[in-house]
Formats: sequence, C-alpha cells, structure tokens
Amino acid sequence: MSTGSAGHAARPAGVPESQAAPATRVRTFLRTADGVALDAVYEPGAAVREGAHRGAYGGAHEGAYEDSGDPVFVIAHGFTGDLDRPHVRRVARVLAQYGAVVTFSFRGHGASGGRSTVGDREVLDLAAAVAWARGFGHARVVTVGFSMGGSVVLRHAALHGGPADAERTGARTDAVVSVSAPARWYYRGTAPMRRLHWLVTRPEGRLVSRYGLHTRIHHRDWDPVPLSPVEAVPRIAPTPLLIVHGDRDGYFPLDHPRTLAAAAGGHGELWLEPGMGHAENAAADELLHRIARWTRAQAG
Repeated sequence: MSTGSAGHAARPAGVPESQAAPATRVRTFLRTADGVALDAVYEPGAAVREGAHRGAYGGAHEGAYEDSGDPVFVIAHGFTGDLDRPHVRRVARVLAQYGAVVTFSFRGHGASGGRSTVGDREVLDLAAAVAWARGFGHARVVTVGFSMGGSVVLRHAALHGGPADAERTGARTDAVVSVSAPARWYYRGTAPMRRLHWLVTRPEGRLVSRYGLHTRIHHRDWDPVPLSPVEAVPRIAPTPLLIVHGDRDGYFPLDHPRTLAAAAGGHGELWLEPGMGHAENAAADELLHRIARWTRAQAG
C-alpha cells in the first residue's frame, strides 16, 4: 500500500498559523501530505470554554480565547471507527476536562476520503491532525490511540520525534498513549483477528466492510511493509510513552503489550488493566481520567 515515505508530512491544508485557541467547536477537512481529505473536529477544553464565557461579558474577542496552557489531545480511533462514533465521543468528553481535543476520521472511515491502509499511511493522517492542533497555539500535544490507532501513534512518534522534524512540520507529539495496540503485523492468533484479515484481504470481505461497517479498505498489499509497532517503540524516547492493555482483550493477548514494553527498554510505562477488553469500547471513564492525569504530569 505504501507509495512513498509515510514519515514525511508537509504542513497540511487547513492548518492555521499559530493563533489563539478558539473558544468554540471547529469542524473542517484537513489535507494530508499525500492529498487525502480528513474530517476533523477541534474542541476547546473546559477551562477555555468557561473562560471565554466569562470573557464574553468583559470584552473578550468573539470566537477566540487565549490558550490556558492546557495540552491538546489528538485521538486516533480504531479500525472501523470514526470521529462521530459514540465511544470516540465519550473519550473526547472525558479528555476535554483536561485540555482541548482533536478528533478525526482516518482515511477510508466516516466522511474522510481515501481508503484505509490499516495502519500504514494513516501515519500521515495523524501527522496532519497533530499539525492542525499545534497550529492553534498549543505548546503541548498528546496523541492517544486505540487498537489500529494505537499502532499509528507509536509509529508516528518514532517518525516525528526529532526537533528538526518538529520545526519543519509541526507534527511532533509531546507524549504518547497507546491503548490495545498490536506489537507486530499479520497477527492471526485470535478469532477476531482472523475475521479482520478476511475483511482486509478478500474482495468479498472488503465489500462487507464498505457497506456493513462503512469502512473503505485499499485492495493493495503493503509495499514496502511499514515499520512495525515493536520496531517503532525504541525510537520514541525521550518522548513520554504509556502502553495500556486489558487482560481480557479478545484481539491481542498480553504478550503484545509486554513485548512493546520490553522494546521500550525501561523508557515506557505499562498498565495492564484487570477486566478490560479491547480499545475505545472497553476503556472505562475512570481509566481515561487516569490517562489524562498521567499525560498532564508527563507533558508538563
């Protein structure tokens, strides 16, 4: 599926120059470095919304409020998700209590253009969303990914971690949270993953995905095979890294998060959550609050 380097991301269309964070919700389409249109939403954090409301009676500029210093969370959903799915909206509502939030639909999902490459060129999607978030004046950007999105935030952090890249694209992240992510590609060790491989690799599976799951999947195989999550993890340091996984995950057993944590070489932190299943649907509000507090402590 690769047709070029997924590590490069020029400033995408729709990304503003640094400015005051808006006090109201903004929905737009971003343009990735390879030309895909992404449906994206920016939502100010609770502190900004409340401050703007107070400022409206004291002469504050309409439609904008000076950034409170809170981080902006960029949420990378799982395969077959999109920014309007109920569990993605729930994640956004919890994290908005700690900072601004950007949600977007990966290529091939929801109202976004293109076709899903199931974790390969989605790195360009996340880079566009991060650059957009940072363009609103936020000094600290935190990426939080689930399942496929969890693998994407790891690869993105590995590819966009250097200061030179940060100056060129604005795509650098200041902390990374990967939830329910695989450690390696082509895993077929569980029934849900065997079903997913059928969806991705078979023409009839892609039809089911398109019309039943509203997810459009690219028909080409990866060429070259992208950097795997476990290969990406050692390249993330010194950016703070949190790996979260449920002990009842039906897609990826516990050897996946343990392999990722081992690859981090003591740099990353691992949370194994008792009773938790897979991805956004299984992430309880209490866990999301803990994740948000961890990122606030790590990213400053």
